[in-house]
Amino acid sequence: MAIQEYKTYSNSASSESVNKVIRNTFTLLGMTLVFSALTAFISASMGFGRMNIFMFLIGAYGLMYLTHKTKNSVWGLVSVFAFTGFMGLTIGPVVSMYLSLPNGGQVVTSALASTAVIFLALSGYALTTKKDFSFLSGFLFAGFLILVGAMIAGIFFDIPGLSLMISAGFALFASAAILFETSQLVNGGERNYIIATIGLYVSIYNLFMSLLHLIGAISGDD
Repeated sequence: MAIQEYKTYSNSASSESVNKVIRNTFTLLGMTLVFSALTAFISASMGFGRMNIFMFLIGAYGLMYLTHKTKNSVWGLVSVFAFTGFMGLTIGPVVSMYLSLPNGGQVVTSALASTAVIFLALSGYALTTKKDFSFLSGFLFAGFLILVGAMIAGIFFDIPGLSLMISAGFALFASAAILFETSQLVNGGERNYIIATIGLYVSIYNLFMSLLHLIGAISGDD
């Protein structure tokens, strides 16, 4: 009887801990998305140009590394906002470019709406069904290598339609990552809400940028 009571208490405590991580993750994610939108607006309104690819990689991966190193302290929160704010600065010039096109406003709105619907649908599905999508880890690793290879090929070879294929691949990759990362939260595979927030934010970023490119191309504005 005592053993059964202990198991019940242990399961309850574990469930409460998981729910707390989920709440913290989505609260922090919402805050970082708002902050990222603010920095994107600032960079667009101030007329910032598109960032040099090497500066982007150094800034993005440097801040991600810093966030992982400080994930168990208050400085982890500072790093999260520094990272998402930096990413917002890189989004601003891209959005500004699309808005300057004839149907740019519709393209940006469609990309934003599609990103929100896909994220809410996939995350909601993983949260409500509590299915374990850890089997996607192999797909994500292979997909990452393929996408990196395609991006390198695009630098050296002029392949028609390659950029669209890469965008479509990133959209699929980001969607799978959302399922995987939310599943990790639900099933207790990820207990650090700062790292979980970074993972989901990057997936949303990749999904939005990919859809922006795809929708822009379909509408003839890209």
